[in-house]
Amino acid sequence: MAASCVALLALSLFLPLVLMSVWKRWCRERTARHVIVVVLGDVGRSPRMQYHALSLAKHGFSVTFLGFCNSKPHDEVLRNNRIRIVPLTELQRFTVGPHILQYGIKVVFQAVHLLWKLMCREPAAYIFLQNPPGLPAIAVCWFVGCLCGSKLVIDWHNYGYSIMGLVHGPSHCLVLLAKWYEKLFGRLAHLHLCVTNAMQEDLAENWGIKAVTVYDKPASFFKEMPLDLQHRLFMKLGHTYSAFRTSSEPSDLATERSAFTEWDAGSRMVTRKGPLKDYYSRLIGQKHFQHIQVCTPWLQAEDYPLLLGSADLGVSLHKSSSGLDLPMKVVDMFGCCLPACAVNFQCLRVGGSGVGLWMGTTGFWSPGRSQAFLDSLCSLHELVKHGENGLVFEDSEELAAQLQMLLSKFPDPAGKLNQFRKNLRESEQLRWDESWMQTVLPLLMDT
Repeated sequence: MAASCVALLALSLFLPLVLMSVWKRWCRERTARHVIVVVLGDVGRSPRMQYHALSLAKHGFSVTFLGFCNSKPHDEVLRNNRIRIVPLTELQRFTVGPHILQYGIKVVFQAVHLLWKLMCREPAAYIFLQNPPGLPAIAVCWFVGCLCGSKLVIDWHNYGYSIMGLVHGPSHCLVLLAKWYEKLFGRLAHLHLCVTNAMQEDLAENWGIKAVTVYDKPASFFKEMPLDLQHRLFMKLGHTYSAFRTSSEPSDLATERSAFTEWDAGSRMVTRKGPLKDYYSRLIGQKHFQHIQVCTPWLQAEDYPLLLGSADLGVSLHKSSSGLDLPMKVVDMFGCCLPACAVNFQCLRVGGSGVGLWMGTTGFWSPGRSQAFLDSLCSLHELVKHGENGLVFEDSEELAAQLQMLLSKFPDPAGKLNQFRKNLRESEQLRWDESWMQTVLPLLMDT
């Protein structure tokens, strides 16, 4: 009797899935230009997957974008009539029971919820999945692909188990289980993309996965901004953040002034005035800076490229759990011809202080830096060319020295900061869609 009940329950659960899969395979030929993009995270904070969706839509695919809708995606995604965003429900964390039980409940809920959302969509030729987070998304997307005849494409941004290891430690049972799961199901995809050559090599050597490197590239809206757009942005931000407001009002009522720009209504010119969250805000408040203002704004998606295109120098504090990914924010900065100082997220594996090294043709003297230092940068050197388009630093003291050097002659065109900016302007930078056409599109056609 009990066995019959179990069999009946299993049949009632799987029969709808089987029937839906038969129907979706029958309909698949009519919707071969449909792609599902899955992010088990916030869509608005997944720029690379947004770019995938935009490129797919531009090349004739209809796109269903599944993810959490906690922040606003870019306007180009929202305006595109070929892209439909389908929100996933984010399960709030339980506070009852042991942590492993809470995590297990969350995984089961996400698996069932994602399975239902995917099966309710029209048939797709491809399922694009961001990893991490890949638990339970990889297994669910692979299972749906088997049922419906969709091909799974995994875009490896990092490893999920290595991120979990930062919290629980590398030998924790959850971390080991996540690594086994990621390695097992990760191999089942039809196509693998990754963000660096270092990750490509690691996937091949340690996971038996053959991936194609698709570097992050800036979208077309990341560019240097003209002064009138800079002024409008600074005035807009000034309504909310005091750091963007002028310290003294202009005497001429026809002049509009921000902390960085002035607008003369008579001549209709904009000119530069020259150099002028909780946890970190408290730390910043304790510093008592005399000549520095620190602002931590929450920008709308469309204002972010405007602000980068209006800035003079970028700083990246991105660190990697695996050492195999790249700071995408630096990619955006370079798209705006904005030089960057980036923290080295790989520990030095050499002893001693090294020797001074003359870096390339830019004439930048890097004291205490040997060739071994450059070799130790791992994936970071695939993006930041130390002394050419930016600088790499180890600690706060080195960053302070770099900032002092870069800004010492600002805004003199002969200063080091402007030399870096000139190098970025003169370099041939592919934009995302151009790179996507050369790498991803041919792979899809061959898969």
